Amino acid sequence: MNGAVRDCLRRPEDFARVAREFCADQAAQGVRYAEVTVTAAAHGERLGDPEMPLAAVLDGLAAGQAAHEIEVRVVLDHPRRRSVQRFRATLDLALRYADRGVVAIGFAGAEEHPLSPFADVLADAVGAGVHLVHHAGETAGPASIREALDVGRAERIGHGIRALEDPGLVAELRDRGVPLEVCPSSNVALGLVPSLAGHPLPQMLAAGLVVTLSTDVPSATGATLAGEYAAVRDAFGWDDDVLAGLARASVDASFAPAATRARLRAGIDAWLSGVGPAGA
Repeated sequence: MNGAVRDCLRRPEDFARVAREFCADQAAQGVRYAEVTVTAAAHGERLGDPEMPLAAVLDGLAAGQAAHEIEVRVVLDHPRRRSVQRFRATLDLALRYADRGVVAIGFAGAEEHPLSPFADVLADAVGAGVHLVHHAGETAGPASIREALDVGRAERIGHGIRALEDPGLVAELRDRGVPLEVCPSSNVALGLVPSLAGHPLPQMLAAGLVVTLSTDVPSATGATLAGEYAAVRDAFGWDDDVLAGLARASVDASFAPAATRARLRAGIDAWLSGVGPAGA
């Protein structure tokens, strides 16, 4: 299914439309800031034009942001099983388009594939000030999270739900304040946890970990960000204070400019006090 959709994206206007509609969909949920993941180098390689897909996405995002009062920045990801050369191309794209909202790169895909072959590119990314966000601790165990931190130099971890299997790792993540992007509906859909009620999210919060609510492949899971907040509220009986805490953690973990983070926090406070929308 994903491959069939991907193959429909061929022209600049295809990529731009998806980006515009993403902005519209997010704004309709009340989202005011988002960091969206794009596998730009793969599309460029597929179409024989390294820059067109990303440039078109950024054009669409610019139009969508203007039309829907939302801010969006981009994380470029790279499947671990793909080549070092493509990861280098991903970093090159991030550097060329940093002034248009590309803020980070990172690894996705099969977590059993090692990160050590990419060490030189990772070092160059750190040296250039590019943020690093890697998926780990979803399908693989705590060792994948340690690798993402130590070899991958991750500032955030996508998922990270299996950190609880290693108390030492939990302590390290807590002490370093590394945010974990938790996607409960995706975890359930993939069979990684038995049910939403059985998700380890409450245990992660109780352990003092920095946790954000996120969505992973929402087109496949059907989960929206607003839906994730509603789902965990219902599953765990959480009140507005807990939901506001999750929203604040997301703001603090973002790569948004300071002024945007301040505005978003103010919106959350206004929502919690009952005087306005969250604006998160």
